[in-house]
Amino acid sequence: MYAEYQRMAEDVRSAKRRLTEIRATAESEDGLISATVGGSGELVELWLDPRIYRTPDSTALAEAIAGTLREAAQRAQEEGFAILADFLPSDATPETADLRFDPLLTDLDREIAGGGRR
Repeated sequence: MYAEYQRMAEDVRSAKRRLTEIRATAESEDGLISATVGGSGELVELWLDPRIYRTPDSTALAEAIAGTLREAAQRAQEEGFAILADFLPSDATPETADLRFDPLLTDLDREIAGGGRR
């Protein structure tokens, strides 16, 4: 049993490392905005083409930036889901899974259901 826990702990550490390495980038439809986010959806880089200033519409610019960030975050979520899929319930989806806690909760649920035995 100890060897199984060691293997699982190493699998979790490896997944955690891979999650921190995620960099997902999205570009606006017009190509004037590019956003890169990390595995937790945090903004890593934002690039704005100087041509965005040709049309002084701050509301449209804010919406375009926010949409580009959402797209990049969705891509990062999908990458993270692929990394953690083995730790998640079979019916989990990238949209519904909480990648921070679901793997741990799923494992705890299995532990409880098995009466502490694996």
